Amino acid sequence: MDRDPYNVLGVSRSASDDELRKAYRSLARKYHPDVTTEADAEERFNEVQQAWEILSNPEKKAMFDQYGRVGPSPMGAGGGWGSSGGGRGAGGVQVDPGQFSEIFEEMFGGGGGFSTGSGRQAARPAPRRGMDQRRDLHITFVTAAKGGVEPIKLDQGNTVQLRIPPGIEDGGTLRLRGKGGPGRDGGEAGDLLVTVRIGGHPLYRRDGIDLLVDMPITIAEASLGVSIEVSLLQGSVQVRIPPGTSSGTRLRVPDQGLRVSDEQVGDFYAVVHIVAPAKIDDEARAAIEMLAQSLDDPRSDIDGLDTVSQ
Repeated sequence: MDRDPYNVLGVSRSASDDELRKAYRSLARKYHPDVTTEADAEERFNEVQQAWEILSNPEKKAMFDQYGRVGPSPMGAGGGWGSSGGGRGAGGVQVDPGQFSEIFEEMFGGGGGFSTGSGRQAARPAPRRGMDQRRDLHITFVTAAKGGVEPIKLDQGNTVQLRIPPGIEDGGTLRLRGKGGPGRDGGEAGDLLVTVRIGGHPLYRRDGIDLLVDMPITIAEASLGVSIEVSLLQGSVQVRIPPGTSSGTRLRVPDQGLRVSDEQVGDFYAVVHIVAPAKIDDEARAAIEMLAQSLDDPRSDIDGLDTVSQ
């Protein structure tokens, strides 16, 4: 190789040490075979290395500046600028990889622990965290209300136990740290995000942490009043429906809803629905007609609602 090392680095002969170093670092990064896809990257990289090996050494630089060569061989007689001991090809420069360790650490952020079989050094890949994964989990109404533990089978085949906190709502997300996608190059694993889907219940429904039950009663029970025992998630409670209760009335039993914690306890509500009989016999009809004559019209004070006789 017979190119001028100054020309290889793209600097003038009067360039300072800082300018030489800056030019070398830029070109070494550009042509490093492990970080570029250019076809002639390795050849160009070796030229840059040889030029830097000469110009970073005060004695070799002075010899080249004075004689236009380094070592006993004259320029053009057998191999460019190089001394006769080693390197790549006859007359090539012997490049000491240890000389450039500091610059490679600055370029690639490594600790010197990157090497290839050809004597080049390659950047150690940075650790990469694994991807988070998502999954739905279907649980019962009671499990969501009271809390519990549900098994989750991971992609790796093993099973872990997921704790369900009491009072979780439909669509709530629970995180299993480190149970997602695997990390790369020593990075930590991602998380598994579990979205909870809650089933229904034949008796109860929820409003936040309050527990509601629809309470159907007859016209007579609404008029005269009635007591009804209702099963709860734990135990039971007696709900007293007073005489004259209307449909839609919510009767509250405090602290009998969902217990999220000692400080967060919901209430229980019985929501009254008056159910008219679908069929009645003549005797019942006569009794109801007599009752109707004695009752006040609940629409008498509402403008726009007028009773039409049948």
